Amino acid sequence: MVINFFNNYDNPIPFSQQKVGNAVAAYFTGDWSVSLILVDAATIKDLNEKFRGINHDTDVLSFPTEDGGYRGDIFICVDRVISQAALYNHSPEREFAFLLVHGILHLLGYDHCDKKSEKEMFEKQEAVLTALNYRRKYE
Repeated sequence: MVINFFNNYDNPIPFSQQKVGNAVAAYFTGDWSVSLILVDAATIKDLNEKFRGINHDTDVLSFPTEDGGYRGDIFICVDRVISQAALYNHSPEREFAFLLVHGILHLLGYDHCDKKSEKEMFEKQEAVLTALNYRRKYE
C-alpha cells in the first residue's frame, strides 16, 4: 500500500505524519494507494457540510473510490488530532495513527453503522494499532 501525502495544514505539525503514515502503509499489504490530505478545522468543516450535510468540524473523512488500485481520499483534521490527543491523554502520533487507520478501514469497506459492523471495524482497528505499537494508554 502507498499513501500519497498532501499537507494543506498551514501551522507546524508537532509530530512526524510521514513516519506514522509509513508505518501504517507497511501494515496494509497489496498494490493499492490512498491520498491523505491534512487540513485545518475550517476546511474539514466545509467538507463535512458539503458532502455529509453536517455543519461542524470532524476529525477524519474518507471518500472511497475504486479506480484501479486507487482506493480514495482521507482528510484528517490536524487541529482535532492535537485536541483529541490531549483529551484522551495520549500522543498526537497515536491519535493520528488511529484516525489514519480508521479512514483506511472505511476505504476498505468497513463501517460502524450498526453494532455488528462497529464491533468488526473497531476490533480490526485495535488489532492494527496494537501491531504497530500505537496502543491507547489507560490509567
